[in-house]
Amino acid sequence: MKITDLLKVEGIKVGATAANQMDAIDQLVALQDASGNIKDPAAYKQGILAREAEFSTAVGDGIAIPHAKVAAVKKPGLAAMTVPGGVDWNAPDGAPADLMFMIAAPDGEANTHLEMLANLSAMLMHADFANALRAAKTPEAFLKVIDDAEAAREQEQASKAAAAAKAADAGNWPKILAITACPTGIAHTYMAAENLEKKAAEMGFTLKAETQGSAGAKNILTAEEIAHAEGIIIAADKNVDRARFAGKQVYSTNVSAGINDPERLINIILNHEAPVQEGTAAGAGAAVAEDDSLGHTIYKHLMNGVSHMLPFVVGGGILIAIAFLIDGILAPNSGGDFGSATPLAHFFKQVGGDAFGFMLPILAGYIAMSIADRPGLAVGFVGGTLANAGYNWSWLFGGNAVGGGFLGALFAGFAAGYFVQWLEKICDNLPDALEGIKPVLLYPLFGILGIGVIMFTVNPLFAGINTAMTNFLNGLGTSNLVLLGAIVGGMMSIDMGGPFNKAAYVFGTAMLAEGTEAGQIIMASVMVGGMVPPLVIALSTTFFKNKWTEDDKKAGLVNYIMGLSFISEGAIPFAAADPVHVIPSCIIGSAVAGALSAMFGCTSPAPHGGFWVIPIIGNPVMYAVALLVGSAIGCVILSFWKKPVEE
Repeated sequence: MKITDLLKVEGIKVGATAANQMDAIDQLVALQDASGNIKDPAAYKQGILAREAEFSTAVGDGIAIPHAKVAAVKKPGLAAMTVPGGVDWNAPDGAPADLMFMIAAPDGEANTHLEMLANLSAMLMHADFANALRAAKTPEAFLKVIDDAEAAREQEQASKAAAAAKAADAGNWPKILAITACPTGIAHTYMAAENLEKKAAEMGFTLKAETQGSAGAKNILTAEEIAHAEGIIIAADKNVDRARFAGKQVYSTNVSAGINDPERLINIILNHEAPVQEGTAAGAGAAVAEDDSLGHTIYKHLMNGVSHMLPFVVGGGILIAIAFLIDGILAPNSGGDFGSATPLAHFFKQVGGDAFGFMLPILAGYIAMSIADRPGLAVGFVGGTLANAGYNWSWLFGGNAVGGGFLGALFAGFAAGYFVQWLEKICDNLPDALEGIKPVLLYPLFGILGIGVIMFTVNPLFAGINTAMTNFLNGLGTSNLVLLGAIVGGMMSIDMGGPFNKAAYVFGTAMLAEGTEAGQIIMASVMVGGMVPPLVIALSTTFFKNKWTEDDKKAGLVNYIMGLSFISEGAIPFAAADPVHVIPSCIIGSAVAGALSAMFGCTSPAPHGGFWVIPIIGNPVMYAVALLVGSAIGCVILSFWKKPVEE
């Protein structure tokens, strides 16, 4: 598909004036509407603004490419505008935007708009093309500039492909290789690749760039090209597998550097200033350059674990919720067996619980894999399992095993990853004859043994925290139920399945077992406190969309079900990704809900079930009020405290 198939005369305005960025967006949305590309201009504009809130779509040199992929779009389409006076678009170089393309893509549509955007982004990196568009006096002239440039680009790409094949046959391989990628995999990915290739050509040699965009990897680097290259530039804002670059210079930076400073990156490789990638099939974290800050590096490792954990949380959690719903209808008074009292509910609870059980090992495993590549996966998986189980040295002699929850799994993931990295460096001193057995024998054997020793040693820390919390709660008694309700409610949000959460829950069930009204009041506070964290996330992703990524907003919807089902773990992926903002907000919301529940005298004879057991809750209307107020307070605190997202 050509760009001009998606851009019509009705969608172009040349020589326009705009008071500011919002005015320019309004005009571009109107052009999309006039072209018949959108069915709901207001909803489409909301998608555009949500995208701008993530990070600016200005790419520098006076160019902005706002875009949205939403249900308000009827068909893929483009709108374009030149604004000679320019408007501020928060560009990385500070230059006002005077050339704008707005992209509309239907929600669910595959790769049409991505391929179009890739071509358009690459072409806009050529100043003569952009300037010719600015100079166009009519929409027809504007379209002709694009047609001519596309035809020339097709010829250029064909010539480049033929030249590359000829060079390969002659043994003339690209001097430098690159990989470009950004979180959304759209404009910046292709602009960085184009600028790196263009700058290398100006310097008199060939550079080949692999793009890892939303449409999939393109222009993939071959083993022969890697073998003959002097080094590899990774300009990416997401994790890139580097195992194939072992023994080569690898310089890692952000994607913006590929767009704005390609010459410096190329010279780092030419001057042999980049670190050499270690290992034979591992070491994804070995070549971390100065541009990749420690915080950014840790964040990428963390998000690799969270993204792989999320399907287990969602799938398992919803199945467990269905089990509670079934028993809420068929066996509401089943007591401690609630959720598995009937065969059908038991089936859903078992399958969902088993899926849920993989959550923490997967989190730890993929954090470790992000740090140390494939050898880290097994070691991290085992570390997460040991953290979840809470095994320790005293357990071997009859002591108790106390799980560490998601905080323990986080520790296990990073410990496993960096332990395997250290192990790889130690193994570098072994004879070359042992090279082949490192990834299949040495790394898994000593890695799993090492993480076992580490987790058996640190797990008592979580056990000590759990015991201290339980003793603290037991010492409070029931003289002030409102204060106690606030404390146990807040504790349910501290670690959402870890020692604090479990201490509060065990205390609640122990109080319930005493058969007193006070015990039922405490159990109600515990349960409402545990329902709040997922609902805080769900409400925030629904009503404060500019604070969350598109993936967050989609995952946030599931937390309505998680929260109502008393599955606090639904908030774990969000808490793990941003603990500083999420956890305190949820603690406050849960504490308020727990205190209100106790103040209203709400009781729960069931130890689980969440909102699905509302028919047996004492004072159910005020219980719902306590839940709503606590969730709303947590949502407001989180949403105003958290900064707008920057992907």
